Amino acid sequence: MSPETSRTTPHTTAATADSAANTANAAIAASAEGLCKTYGQGETTVKAIDNISVQFQRGHFTAIMGPSGSGKSTLMHCMAGLDSISSGHAYIGGTDISTLKDKEITDLRRDRLGFIFQSFNLVPTLTAAENITLPSDIAGKKVDKQWFDEVTQRLGLTPRLRHRPSELSGGQQQRVACARALVARPEIIFGDEPTGNLDSNSSAEVLGILRSAVDDFDQTVVIVTHDPKAAAYADRVVFLSDGHIAAEITDPTVEDILDVMSTIGEL
Repeated sequence: MSPETSRTTPHTTAATADSAANTANAAIAASAEGLCKTYGQGETTVKAIDNISVQFQRGHFTAIMGPSGSGKSTLMHCMAGLDSISSGHAYIGGTDISTLKDKEITDLRRDRLGFIFQSFNLVPTLTAAENITLPSDIAGKKVDKQWFDEVTQRLGLTPRLRHRPSELSGGQQQRVACARALVARPEIIFGDEPTGNLDSNSSAEVLGILRSAVDDFDQTVVIVTHDPKAAAYADRVVFLSDGHIAAEITDPTVEDILDVMSTIGEL
């Protein structure tokens, strides 16, 4: 080996490693490291999630599943800044939300995250259009009209934009909630049982929208669900049991999901 080679090789290797690390970090939309959440004190202490480390890739659809009380909703709420963390770290991109003050967490949720809940959370006195733009209006951000039109058209909401929630079906209301999350162009959309209050047809509609958001808009989506059919829309399913990650699968089918659920006591 020549002296020149021996001098230059380590430098090249280090640069390549740094570049690979930066690329890997950029590909992670959200992550947790040693995340714990406890409730109560002393003998009544309950560990809802216990030392969980997980990453959610940018531009992917991830579903979180597990038995009732497994910690799946708690994990999502902690990672989305909706609940406090007892110990460990949760990151949105490179931001450690466990170090943020309440006002900073509120700003992060408003500016960088989108949410879809089981209960829709629409303001009854506002039209569908006003509900969709509400987060941007509160933040004082101008809504991109072209993007608004594209999202609402794709979701089949254009004829319903002047309607109030009471004039919409459950499926239509959840489509409004999806549009509200998408129009703000968040880094990641979190959904807590987003199809829990919908019939099978409306559920398939909403899940198809979330799938398209990932495939067509390069959106990142993470949902909590108990429904194997819903989870099968995802690229990856993470299974929790007793506050721990019990298993995970990629490119899941309903049959794959049922097989794993049976091994962790879901059935």
